[in-house]
Amino acid sequence: MFHDRLGCSSISFRHLPLPEALATISGLGFEEIDLGALPGVCDHVPFELTEADIAAVATRVEGSGLRVRSVNGDVGDLNATPDGAELASRAAHLDRLLALTSTVGAKALVLPCGALSPEPVRSLGEDLDLVAHQLAAAAERAAAFGVELWTESLHYYRLCGTLDRALALADRLVGTRVRHVVDLSHVVASGSRPEEATGALVARAGAQGIAHVHLRDAVPGNINLSIGNGSVDFAAALTALRGVGFDGHFSLELEAHDLTHDERPAAAAKAASFITDLI
Repeated sequence: MFHDRLGCSSISFRHLPLPEALATISGLGFEEIDLGALPGVCDHVPFELTEADIAAVATRVEGSGLRVRSVNGDVGDLNATPDGAELASRAAHLDRLLALTSTVGAKALVLPCGALSPEPVRSLGEDLDLVAHQLAAAAERAAAFGVELWTESLHYYRLCGTLDRALALADRLVGTRVRHVVDLSHVVASGSRPEEATGALVARAGAQGIAHVHLRDAVPGNINLSIGNGSVDFAAALTALRGVGFDGHFSLELEAHDLTHDERPAAAAKAASFITDLI
């Protein structure tokens, strides 16, 4: 029904329990999802992830008939320096998320670009160094599970909330296994243009540096708009992505505050038809 490179994040229906969210997405005609596993944002995956939890989530996903492109998770603030016990806990949590990613057949685990704050813990340079180090180490661990490690390197609410900071992080990740997720809403909310961001990112990370694209509308300062209600020029953005050789997949991440829950299915279907025509 929709383009086979276009999926829907389960975060779009985070208000529903996972089985109902999956049934809604499948019923709309999608064949692929990003699976939300973000504490405090989307509870479709338990934070205290046990082997039984991994098996249960995998069974629900398999039963839905949907394939999983990525798992969108978090293991803590990568620019923080926890003590030994906290580091061990973070490492164990990462392994559980990677096990989930592998078990559901996803291509990659996505981790954030630092804490939910623009203020560095030390200096900006030191924090960026630490985030890059943590992501690179996580990517090596991911390879042992047979999956990739991606990062949403520009996130309006996190340490790398501007294009300059995202590119500084990308510079530090050159030569690592880490690939980048571009979220058009975060790019526009930060005051940048998608064409500028994708071109600059590819210039640093290479033609295969962009692994995945999240789709939601935005205006400067606000990422939470449904597609058509913001200022993102999706046609220009997708043209720019084609121009830099992007051949990956897209995901609607409609965590939009201008929709009621009842309006979400119709808005997702409308957005998917619109983006399918552009792809």
